[in-house]
Amino acid sequence: MAQLPAGYVPLIERLFGWLRRTPREIDPTLWDTTCHRAAWLQQLDAARRERLRVLAARFLHEKTISPAAGLQLDDADGVLLAALCCLPLLELGEVGLRGWSQLIVYPDAFRVHRSQVDAAGVLHEWDDALIGESWDSGPLILSWADIQADIADPEAGFCVAVHEMAHKIDALDGAIDGTPPLPRAWQKQWAADFQQAYDAFCAAVDQGRETQIDPYASEAPEEFFAVVSEYHFSAPALLAREMPAVAGHLQRFYGPSPLMR
Repeated sequence: MAQLPAGYVPLIERLFGWLRRTPREIDPTLWDTTCHRAAWLQQLDAARRERLRVLAARFLHEKTISPAAGLQLDDADGVLLAALCCLPLLELGEVGLRGWSQLIVYPDAFRVHRSQVDAAGVLHEWDDALIGESWDSGPLILSWADIQADIADPEAGFCVAVHEMAHKIDALDGAIDGTPPLPRAWQKQWAADFQQAYDAFCAAVDQGRETQIDPYASEAPEEFFAVVSEYHFSAPALLAREMPAVAGHLQRFYGPSPLMR
């Protein structure tokens, strides 16, 4: 066999690398139909909607969407899932897709077995019913029924796809702590403003006061970030009224909410 010319293999590797980096475009008709399924997508301006289409194509190229428990999804459903998951990446870009490869979709809420050893060395085990979960360096898991419920009531403050993607974004810097990767000066101000808002919110929840934001946000700083991210997209005026500093940071990080009027 003749010897391959010098540099041939690296050239082939670069070629295949280029092919891997080039996702197939989403059909424009399918994309328009998808955007009309959800108010958050439909109300994006033309430039941001096109940016989302490119991100969604990248998502479909890189991620495996795995229906579970007998759920049937078609191509249009896959595009919708990709679009919702990429909605928080309009400013951050495709770097927000790093670190994981699979989206698992259950028909409805799913059960997860938990275990924990307490300070006394006693093992506690229980089952949680969840509508979404984001595993560190693992899959993102969503309930299809809850995605549909969020779409049906887009201004209620809930979007499980955004919530779980916020956890993926949070993890990009190696620490799930409610602060995504940011320039140093911005990160410092973000951390101060979010901590102040989180502490005040936790105090209100602990005192039994009714809150306009879902009390689940008091569970941990990372859950606070994920919950307020949902409100940025689905109830931005409420978030701006209740937590103006937090809302300001999220508008800068995610871009303007498509529902902000």
